[in-house]
Amino acid sequence: MKRTAASIQADIAKGAFRPHTALSNMALAYFQSDANSFAKTMFPICPVTLSSDNYYIFDKEDLLRDNWHSKLAYGKVDTAVLSEHTETYACQVDQMIMGIDQIRQTDLTRRMGPRTADPKQQRTKTMAGQANIHQDRIFANKYFRSGVWKQELSGVDSTTPTDKQFIKFSNGNSDPVAFIDQKKTDIHGETGRMPNRLALGVNVFNALKKHPAILERVKYGGSTANPASVTLNVLAQLFEVDRVTVPLSIMNKAELGQDADMQYIGDPNAFLLAYATDTPSIEEPSAGYIFTWDMLGNGNIFPVLNYLGENGTHSEFIEGLMAMDMKKTADDLAMFFKDAV
Repeated sequence: MKRTAASIQADIAKGAFRPHTALSNMALAYFQSDANSFAKTMFPICPVTLSSDNYYIFDKEDLLRDNWHSKLAYGKVDTAVLSEHTETYACQVDQMIMGIDQIRQTDLTRRMGPRTADPKQQRTKTMAGQANIHQDRIFANKYFRSGVWKQELSGVDSTTPTDKQFIKFSNGNSDPVAFIDQKKTDIHGETGRMPNRLALGVNVFNALKKHPAILERVKYGGSTANPASVTLNVLAQLFEVDRVTVPLSIMNKAELGQDADMQYIGDPNAFLLAYATDTPSIEEPSAGYIFTWDMLGNGNIFPVLNYLGENGTHSEFIEGLMAMDMKKTADDLAMFFKDAV
């Protein structure tokens, strides 16, 4: 039925008319996709019951030594030694709080505004998105930058790199597959573990997708209708690793009130090669771990709580908590490569 001025006035008089002041089917919200987050894709999460504690390290040198010897008649061999020591983790509790103005919300509710105005839902989603940003930022600082890993190489344009250097992947004379194969072999030769994880900065990933050595290996797998393309799965097969991830999450590195400074959280020109387990293990090493503590004791590692503000403020708050320690646990199980393009 077509609305008229008279019918609208009648509905207003009866209290049945609620004008919408915003669209209910769209809003501009720059929430990032969870798929962009990369921290949890590289190293396993290890739930812990205490905020800080020790974990055992059994020395590689003793585990990989041949301690079998010929037994002499009426004698015995020396007792083999298995050395052990401990390291510690310490989970830091981080918090985020967002407020809700109940007086303003009363006005929005009476106008029967769109679902996007649901303050609790909106703030909870914001917290979850920023939790991913926070985790990725810590991951990049702990693992995905220069100066963290003992084994670190720098990319150069020269075709005759020296020690601790390699030919940049943006240089067509490089051979990324052969190079990574050699570095995997180097790590395996020192640890007995073949690297199974590869994190590629977005610029490195883009360079590999058009690298002649990569394209030459995949071009015969396509057709006119379905041309060959270089995907993460294709690269995982070429490099023979279980998982290839690209750190795509971004963040605004400017403070409140400053001009926006949007940047990739992970170095877009670097990559990390590592061995890691899928789950915590007492019989397998891992280059790194993400220790997580349920600080409220209910098994929830990311609790979101709701509580009222002080009397007279007519406000309520949404609170998020997380406690973790991202720790490098085996320095010899990873290599970092900077300036790869």
